[in-house]
Amino acid sequence: MRTAPGRTVANEVVLACLVLLCSLAPLPLLPPAHPVPGVLVGVWAALLVPARRRYPAFAVLGCIPVLAGENVWATAVVPWVVWSAARRIPSARRAWTAVAASATGAVLLSVIAQARSGLPTLPYVLTGAAVAALFVVLPALSGRVLGRRRPLRRLLQERNAYLEQARFLTDEAARMEERARIAGEMHDLLGHRIGLIAVHAGALQLAAERQAPPLAPQAELLHTTAGTAMDELRGILGVLRHRSAEDVGDRGTREALSALVEDSRSAGVDVALNWNAGELTEPDPRIRQAVHRVTREGLTNALKHAPGAPVRVMFQDDGDSVVVTVANDAPPTPRSPGEGSRSGLVGLQERVRLLGGALQAGHRPEGGFVLSARMPSRPNVQPEYATSPMRLSEGAGSRPPLSTEVLTWPRLLGGGCAALLVLLPTIGGIVALLIMAVLQ
Repeated sequence: MRTAPGRTVANEVVLACLVLLCSLAPLPLLPPAHPVPGVLVGVWAALLVPARRRYPAFAVLGCIPVLAGENVWATAVVPWVVWSAARRIPSARRAWTAVAASATGAVLLSVIAQARSGLPTLPYVLTGAAVAALFVVLPALSGRVLGRRRPLRRLLQERNAYLEQARFLTDEAARMEERARIAGEMHDLLGHRIGLIAVHAGALQLAAERQAPPLAPQAELLHTTAGTAMDELRGILGVLRHRSAEDVGDRGTREALSALVEDSRSAGVDVALNWNAGELTEPDPRIRQAVHRVTREGLTNALKHAPGAPVRVMFQDDGDSVVVTVANDAPPTPRSPGEGSRSGLVGLQERVRLLGGALQAGHRPEGGFVLSARMPSRPNVQPEYATSPMRLSEGAGSRPPLSTEVLTWPRLLGGGCAALLVLLPTIGGIVALLIMAVLQ
């Protein structure tokens, strides 16, 4: 009891008490010919319950006096004790030796007891053999069948875990190969073009400073924007190739949002920033990255679809959630609806949703457009690019891992059915024994 877990000790105590109650409670109603031996047999049967775990072979042999005794209520417990003890004996030879000794001893002890009474021996020999077969041999056979099922199930579980891990690694390798291919395509196509734009923008800036000074700020903005786009492209390529989170840096801070607002002002947008919180350095870097993306997307949409309209960027952090809103008024001159694909808003909505937030975008009743995102300051989700054996890819053709019980169910069902069929005669014998005891 000192080495066993507390839950196991409690279960065994409860089972032993139940066996003791079932063995002794009917005795006052149906008293046997010898009450004292009947009580002792009931107590002995209760003691066999905890013994079957630590000393299973001894528990099988200990069923001999219970089978030969007059307490039929305790005899009804013998099949369960033998069934539970036989499956715990590691050696098959030792198990069947104990079963044979128990069955033989029960028959001999019963014959000796009846021989002293002067009754015929042969009928009791046959009856004792039948009882031993039903209450000892068949339960032991059922227990051994189920005992052999345990290592098979453990082996199948280990094999299933190994195959699932191998499948996960294969999916990861395929996904990394595809991401590397996409990164290579982006580098070859976009990198070259953006690099050319940056070079020509730099040349245009130098020419504007010499020949058209009023256009120099716009040329400088074009050069700076091209350089920023090149840096962001490198960051995206790093994410694709190395499967690591993008380096957020100071994005999402007040200075970063002020820089975005200042760039929009340089492009001729009437934009104002309303900051309603302290410095955004404590929240999760993914939240700061999302704030930066939402603000940039809102300013880009306002510049593209509502040129000349005032824009307001509002940021609020109440400690638990972060809200960033970009709202613009109606443009001074009516414009036809844009031909945009809304892919930017779709990407933002997915990013915000992964962080446990919500994104709202739509036209305002008084005219204009509003883009607002509310996100928790501490998202309770895995990072976007994090990988784990429990979170397999859903887009690479893989499926969630099958349950181990599903894979081993055919074998478990076969073993369970065989064990149940073996126990059917034993169950019938117990029912018949109890009915005979009640009728007598």
